[in-house]
Amino acid sequence: MASEIHMPGPVCLIENTNGGLVVNQEALKILSAITQPVVVVAIVGLYRTGKSFLMNKLAGKRKGFSLGSTVQSHTKGIWMWCVPHPQKPNHALVLLDTEGLGDVEKGDNQNDSWIFALAVLLSSTFVYNSMGTINQQAMDQLHYVTELTERIRAKSSPGNSELEDSADFVSFFPTFVWTLRDFSLELEANGEPITADEYLELSLKLKKGTDEKSKSFNEPRLCIRKFFPKKKCFIFDRPAPRKYLVQLEKLQEEDLDPEFREQVADFCSYIFSHSKAKTLSGGIIVNGPRLESLVLTYVNAISSGDLPCMENAVLALAQIENSAAVQKAVAHYDQQMGQRVKLPTETLQELLDLHRANEKEAIEVFMKNSFKDVEQKFQKELGAQLEAKRDDFCKQNMQASSDRCMALLQDIFGPLEEEVKQGAFSKPGGYRLFIQKKQELKNKYYQVPRKGIQAEDMLKKYLESKEDVADALLRTDQSLSEKEKEIEVERIKAESAEAATKMLEEIQKKNQQMMEQKEKSYQEHVKQLTEKMERERAQLLAEQERTLALKLQEQERLLKEGFQNESRKLQQEMQAIRMRNRAPAGVTHLHSSL
Repeated sequence: MASEIHMPGPVCLIENTNGGLVVNQEALKILSAITQPVVVVAIVGLYRTGKSFLMNKLAGKRKGFSLGSTVQSHTKGIWMWCVPHPQKPNHALVLLDTEGLGDVEKGDNQNDSWIFALAVLLSSTFVYNSMGTINQQAMDQLHYVTELTERIRAKSSPGNSELEDSADFVSFFPTFVWTLRDFSLELEANGEPITADEYLELSLKLKKGTDEKSKSFNEPRLCIRKFFPKKKCFIFDRPAPRKYLVQLEKLQEEDLDPEFREQVADFCSYIFSHSKAKTLSGGIIVNGPRLESLVLTYVNAISSGDLPCMENAVLALAQIENSAAVQKAVAHYDQQMGQRVKLPTETLQELLDLHRANEKEAIEVFMKNSFKDVEQKFQKELGAQLEAKRDDFCKQNMQASSDRCMALLQDIFGPLEEEVKQGAFSKPGGYRLFIQKKQELKNKYYQVPRKGIQAEDMLKKYLESKEDVADALLRTDQSLSEKEKEIEVERIKAESAEAATKMLEEIQKKNQQMMEQKEKSYQEHVKQLTEKMERERAQLLAEQERTLALKLQEQERLLKEGFQNESRKLQQEMQAIRMRNRAPAGVTHLHSSL
């Protein structure tokens, strides 16, 4: 339950130390315990612009994230605070507060770009916080957005595709929320009042021209328009007179400007009601452990000199979760077989039917908990493990049947052996009496239920082990003529040959049943894989349609504003996306291991 999340205050998630980024293990441990979906809100902006105040408000606390009160940037790296989501049951709200960009004390601002990129990659809502209006200076300070193409990869190997890698950004980038602090302008255009969102839209309009100045003006605006699927803007008045701002966190609510209080409430309400759970390509909803994996993958990539890559992060996550999905599926199979199977089973088919029913459920468990299983590597592993477990159950079944039959034979035939020892049949007519008694005991043995698949084989072996006794009685029985004895010997041979033929047929039948079971198992894997791939294909096409719809909106806007070249580029991107996802993937080489 979400209520189990208890963090009295924020902890550092990614530390910016000695020019490098280091993940804090304590923070990862907290994430690993959050099993519900996470709504991740990250805030970025210049230092000393009041980012932490807003994040504390989202956490529902006056204090928490360090506000500081001087020009020195307080938050180093990325800090995290996980709280129960105030409006979405069984969701966690993960707040990420980043160190101030452009801190003069840092000297090397290389990590500013990485922190900006990580905030984009990890969040489902990305808040950019700045002071005053959206003017050229504000846009120049947002140059980090233009560097994202050099900091983030969507695909691990974009290849020679006509499609630029950044064309996929809009499919997994967060909602972009621009918060404007100490905003003093009247919101109006052409003498008419406008909303904050309309103000943002106007501010993102491009300037015509091909010179460097126009290019510099347009580039950050174009990046925001093209990369982020949804844009939102909030304006805030100054919270209190300047002399009180140094102790903002100590001020009571009533000491804050009423207009500002209302604006903060609107901002929080929007974040709580509109920010969605972090979701990866393929509709994979991120929980705490998944966010932990993303953090590690991205920071490790940066530390090793690579670019953080969405596709690689999803594949790294898939490796972890698919391995766990195999274990979960096998555990389900073990549990169900343990509950449903009572050894020995009467027939092999009974055991195989139970195996097949539980195998089907195990594959369902795997399919539910796995994703991006490249070349079905983990499904093949599951198939191999289930096959080994089936074979082990078959061995256990044979052993249980052998043990039961041996005990039964000793119990039923024990008294007869005792009579033989005492010479009860060492007399004229004793052989026929022995044979009659043996037949009666065989019938008694046959009538006992649930002896299992070794019943015939164990009886045959037992009787064969006592043939010397029967032979001796036959030879010494004076009531039988030599001719009768010869006839009896032939009868025994014929009976033995018939039993051997019957045993061979039984072995062939079992082999046939095992072959049929393997084929049914393979068909079950293929059936469930095909269904899963169809669902994933539908998901992919739905995501593609959402991406194309966003690109179409932007293309129409550019065309309307008179930017034919940019509009044409977007048109080409859309065509390339349609072509790329046209060919459906097939079921690949599953039979090689199953």
